[in-house]
Parts: sequence; structure tokens; C-alpha cells
Amino acid sequence: MKTRQLPHTKYLIALCTSIFLTSCHSHKEDILTDQNDYNAYLNTSNSKVISGLNDQVAFWNSRIKKDSSQIIDLSKSAGTYTALFNQNADIEMLKKAEQNLHKAAQKAAIGKDNYLRALAQNYITQHRFKEAKTMIDSAAQVGGEISASNFVLFDVAMELGNYKEAKTLLDKEADFSNYNYLIRLAKWEDYSGNLDATIQHMENAMHIADRSNVANLKIWVYTNLADYYGHAGRIQDSYNHYLKALALDPSNAYAKKGIAWITYSYENNPNEALRIIEAIEKDTKSPDYALLKSEIYEYLNNNKTAEDLEKEFINRATATNYGDMYGAYLVELYASQPETADKAITLAKKEVNNRPTPMSYDLLAHAYYGKGDYAQALNIAQEHVIGKTYEPMAQFHTAQIYKALEMQKELTPLKEELLETSYELGPITYAEIIKL
Repeated sequence: MKTRQLPHTKYLIALCTSIFLTSCHSHKEDILTDQNDYNAYLNTSNSKVISGLNDQVAFWNSRIKKDSSQIIDLSKSAGTYTALFNQNADIEMLKKAEQNLHKAAQKAAIGKDNYLRALAQNYITQHRFKEAKTMIDSAAQVGGEISASNFVLFDVAMELGNYKEAKTLLDKEADFSNYNYLIRLAKWEDYSGNLDATIQHMENAMHIADRSNVANLKIWVYTNLADYYGHAGRIQDSYNHYLKALALDPSNAYAKKGIAWITYSYENNPNEALRIIEAIEKDTKSPDYALLKSEIYEYLNNNKTAEDLEKEFINRATATNYGDMYGAYLVELYASQPETADKAITLAKKEVNNRPTPMSYDLLAHAYYGKGDYAQALNIAQEHVIGKTYEPMAQFHTAQIYKALEMQKELTPLKEELLETSYELGPITYAEIIKL
């Protein structure tokens, strides 16, 4: 298996060879996590929450059966299915929410924009971005809550790479006392490469969430802010905010995964990372943990288990109901082997069609790199990637192309920048950067 990136937080996982252990933060003074901080959370289960949500679904669905035109019941059922998906990542729940939202949107005469917006957000989660745009465009035409529609229009525009449109929409809703505005302004600044501004806006959003005392708002902003702190090298702050999220939601898989990444990439403790991940797996059906574990087992030189987990991930992620949700993961995997590079190119072209962003084009360039067509990889990168995204993985892929084409003048400064990304890109990628 070859270097690849997993979508953790900003999507990272890696391997550290013994040669580079000193680059992987294995010194005692760099150990900042403490099992006593989070062990209790690893022993929790969301089974009671899921059981309660299943009871709610049964209640609302029983009402729908009596009168299928009851829009409120359809909406409540859809909301509960969405809550179930958020708990256990069961794609069936997201699909059922979609079905009920579709029915509600078709039947609604009042508040139709609410159901269309919710359906757009459901499609975003499924990576069906063009369909999301159709739904949110319809919501905007209906009227209703214009600001709420503009925020989702912004989300869709960013996913589709329509950045000028996204900025125009965001400027329409400028209000530094508005949580929804601030978290999207942070997203814009992140896209623009302004990490300090991103963190500042997220911190301001956090203050608003804290004052509101709405648990879901706080959990979301704590975990996302923890991600950004990690990108900025503020690992202690990152860790603390994952713990803050877990204090509110002891079964929160995202926060636990964030801590697992810290133990792995920062503290060079793969066994602890595996322990955390395996605790998460009992409460989730998400296939990406298999790929995360695959990387860690590769680190431990257990290649057989690593390969088995990789195959497990592919089998699960290519299931029909997932659609294109795991396309980026699969491109990375297929591009790493010459015999599957053509499959990577086909999938990457689909990603570009679905989501024509610089990162999708980076996947396409990387797929051609995997096939050995370095000239085509460079053409794509130059036209669609270089100078258009600040994501380190895209920069790493570009650096690989420069290396293959012996473009040392372009490679040298890029390598210097990449050498500062050891935590974010992880040890295996960092080891590859060293070799550039």
C-alpha cells in the first residue's frame, strides 16, 4: 500500500517509519493526552439514545400511516431519522429522512421553504450537491426565511466551487452577532487560507453558542474549532475542545476520533489510537473507521490486517446507498496502485463533475499521477489547483508531480512549506515529504 490521505477532521492519517520517529512527536514532553480525561467516554454507548429515537420514529410513522398528508408528522419523522444518522452514521436513516422530506415538500402549502432547505441539507450530506442546489434554489424562489436560504445557498455554492457567488451571498447576511454567519465566514476564510481569521470567527461563534446554551450548537463549534486549532499547531487547545464536546455528548464519535488523531499523529501512540477507534466503532456504522485502522495497522507493520481492512472499507463504501459519498477516499486508494489507476481517473472525473472544486481537480491530477501520466497531472494542477487551494494535501500532490517531472525550482519552496505540516498531514506523508 502507498501513501494516502484519510478524511479525518481536515482529513489526515499517516504512517511513521522508525527513521522519522523524532519527527512524530514521541518525546515525553509532547504527551498531552491523559486516558483519565476520556476513558469514561470510551465506555459510554449511544444505544439508549438510539432506542429513544427509534421509539420517536415509530410514533411519528404511525401517525403518517393514518394520514399520509400530515406534513408535520412527516417532518418530525424526517428530523428523527436525521438525528439517528447523526448518532450512528446509518445511511439508511439518511435515506428515510430524504423520502419523508420529499413528501413534506411536495404537500406543503405553508412553510414549503423549510422542507426544501432541509432536503437540500440532506443532499449535501449525501454529496449530491447539484440536487442540493436545485432544492435550495426552489426554497429561495418560494420565499419564507430568506436569510436561512441564503446560508444554505452559500454552503452549496462553496461545495460546487462557485466562490464568487458564495461570497456575494455571505455579504448579504453580514452580521457579526449571528452564529450562522460567523461559522460560514470562518469557512470562507479557511478557503482563502486565512487560518488566524478562521479561528477568530469560530471563537466568536463559540461565545454566541455558549451564551445560547444550546447543546448542539456548542458541540458543533467545539469540535470544528478543535480541528482548526490542530491545523494551527495548537494541539492542547484542540484536545481541550474535543473534551468539552464530550462533556456535553459522551458518545460523540467526532470528538473521540479527534483525540485518536492526536494520540496517533502528535504523540506517536498508534495502539492508543486503535483503542479509541475500536471504542467508537461499537456505536457507528460509518465505513471510514476501517480505513483509518488500516493505516494504523500498516504503521505497525501488520500489512495483512491493513490490507483486509482496506478491502472491507472498499466493499462497504461502494454500497449503492452511499452513492458518491466516499468517492474522494476511493480515488486516493485506487490512485495508489498502477493497476487501479484507470479506475481512479474515472472516479475522479465523476468527482469533478459532481463537485468542480480545486480539491476535486487535485484528485484528478493525483489519479493521472498514479497512472504515470505526469504531464497530464501537471496540466490539471496548473489550471485548476495551484494557487486555488491552500490545502496541504493538494500541495503535497503537486509536489509529487514536480518531483516526477524534475521541476526542482518549483519543488524546493513547496517542500519547505510542507515540512511544517507534520501534524496535519501525519507521519507517513511527512516521511514522503522528506524524500521529495
